[in-house]
Amino acid sequence: MRFNLIGLFEIITDDGERLTPKAPKVCQTLAVLALHGCKAVATDVLVRELWGADAPAGAVRTLQTHVYHARRMLDDARVSASGRRLLATEAPGYRLDVREDEVDVAAFEKLVRRAQWELANGSPEQASRHLVTARELVRGPILSNVPHGSVLASRVAHFEELRLRALEFWVETETRLGRDGELLPELRTLVDDYPLHEWFHGELIAALCRAGRRGEALEAYQNLYRILKRELGLEPSPELRQLQARILDSTVTEFPRQQTRPRRLWPMPYGAPPFWTSAAAG
Repeated sequence: MRFNLIGLFEIITDDGERLTPKAPKVCQTLAVLALHGCKAVATDVLVRELWGADAPAGAVRTLQTHVYHARRMLDDARVSASGRRLLATEAPGYRLDVREDEVDVAAFEKLVRRAQWELANGSPEQASRHLVTARELVRGPILSNVPHGSVLASRVAHFEELRLRALEFWVETETRLGRDGELLPELRTLVDDYPLHEWFHGELIAALCRAGRRGEALEAYQNLYRILKRELGLEPSPELRQLQARILDSTVTEFPRQQTRPRRLWPMPYGAPPFWTSAAAG
């Protein structure tokens, strides 16, 4: 049994059937519960997700109806969890009794945190393996077939930051492993997908330098310069300006991996609360 949220929201039953609730509010309810792991979600949180600040007078009773339909759907589809009841009523609201390996978002986050630890402890090969496995879990934008209220919107934003951080880790591991040739096409895609992400641009420029492609590296720098000036009124970071000067200096022949990271132009998920909130998550 598995809850897939990265991409289309679907529940994989014990028989391998792919199940998606037809009612949008049932989808929202189950998605919020799945993203909280084994922690009970308060009724008022679910009401806020489903109706926002304009909840009708009978919102709690209507929520109970949605939970009833969700529970019946899971029972009819024989979605089990080793004999335990999946959707439980528990103060202050409801709880989905699922393990970490039964929710793809929780599995993704665990792999990224493992990779972060491996990278910090000098094991880029191990970190790369974890990140490749994590990337295989990404089937598209998270919860792409589910409406987002305020609760889901914040969790989706958190996941997108985590996914971006995973891409940074992956670029760093592949660079440390000397895989510049394989990395260049990916870096070109990343700077196209994230044009304001200065660090991706810097890694592309540095990789082109190490490959002996100075002309393309200068062109990539000028592309970044134009984007930052046009969109933010900024110039590239001092580290990247120094790199440009080295590229222009014909006496410089070595371009080692950059040891410092250029500034990021938006906050990254360091210190963000994990998706998996079960006390047993550790």
